[in-house]
Amino acid sequence: MAIIYFLIGCSILIALIFLGAFFWANKTGQHDDTHTPAIRILFDDEIEPEPDVKKDNKKND
Repeated sequence: MAIIYFLIGCSILIALIFLGAFFWANKTGQHDDTHTPAIRILFDDEIEPEPDVKKDNKKND
């Protein structure tokens, strides 16, 4: 019977830790932007142009 009380106490402690982490995340603004992550997959990645070797050699001369 004592183990049941111990397990209930541990589960309440873990639940309080997770509740505190949730409130901390809300306080620091982790859940503010809910729209952008849903549409981020629709944006194309910007492709950077490859550097031109001829132009780089002229700059060094």
